Amino acid sequence: MHPWPTPLAGRLDEREIDSVLLRDNPLGDPSVRPLWVQVPPGYDDSDRRYPTVYLLQGYTGHVDMWHNRRPYRRTTPEAVDALQGDPDVPGFVAVYVDAWTLYGGSQFVDSPGTGAYHSYLCDEVVPWVDAHYRTLADRDHRAVTGKSSGGFGAMITPMLRPDLFGALATHAGDALYEYLYLPEFARCVRALRAHDGDVWAWWRDFSGRVAGTDPADDVLLMELGVAACFSADDDGTVRLPFDTRTGVLDEARWQRWLAWDPVRMLHRPDHAEAMRSLRGAWVDGGTRDEWFLDVGAQAFADGLLDVGLPPDRLAFEHFEAGHGGIEHRYPLAISWLAGRIAP
Repeated sequence: MHPWPTPLAGRLDEREIDSVLLRDNPLGDPSVRPLWVQVPPGYDDSDRRYPTVYLLQGYTGHVDMWHNRRPYRRTTPEAVDALQGDPDVPGFVAVYVDAWTLYGGSQFVDSPGTGAYHSYLCDEVVPWVDAHYRTLADRDHRAVTGKSSGGFGAMITPMLRPDLFGALATHAGDALYEYLYLPEFARCVRALRAHDGDVWAWWRDFSGRVAGTDPADDVLLMELGVAACFSADDDGTVRLPFDTRTGVLDEARWQRWLAWDPVRMLHRPDHAEAMRSLRGAWVDGGTRDEWFLDVGAQAFADGLLDVGLPPDRLAFEHFEAGHGGIEHRYPLAISWLAGRIAP
């Protein structure tokens, strides 16, 4: 209940990883990245190996934001520490991954517009953690979780790398793009009238002042950033999937976005096989979500059952909330995941 940090029973190691894959990335973002690893009480007193839960931030999120404190609530590391010290929760190691970019995020995918962030997570971060900490280095003992864009990353990563991740949790994760993105495209068109339809004119303005001082900043940053992830040319040129003056969709580019919709991805044969093999999937969303991600959550949960995930491996819930202020959902899902990936 107090607004000050409380001592952890376990330990939070704030480390760095020097990424080869992120060197010379198209946005010039740092290749040396913060990586936090949180171990439970008693970790240093035994040779026990632990399952791991990877935590992914939402769009514009970076690892320092895990220390943000809302009134009368714990920070996420404090909440994780409480779980790690709970005798009723199987022990686990938590890993906080940074995938921030100049545009605010990477969607945890590989793109010529941002960099190789999916490969960074899977081929550098996971092996680094397994080499430096006593983990159970097996997909059945490794889970990934996140909210919003982090929830999207949590949904797609086990599809793409079922050899690495055997469980997931997604809170209001990006899904059903026709409801999530199409209304935002129209808002972008309206906002860009002040810049003669030129998103780069807005970007130059945004880059030269305090962020958030224009009401249009949030929507334009999100759509520009996601375009860099989903519809960049091979040379890294970022292409929005709509005409910035008329709003008319560019169907070919829009299809590239839809190809990343987790609800659609689920039904591809290789992805379906991966998802039906999960040890557990936690899916939730607030019933007042401003981007209708509660609808996307329902579609994703139903899709998991459609492709053959046994019902007893799925935890699905709608809860009363909007998109923000739902970090209290994280420990609920992590506790559940810990039970699913325990040896």
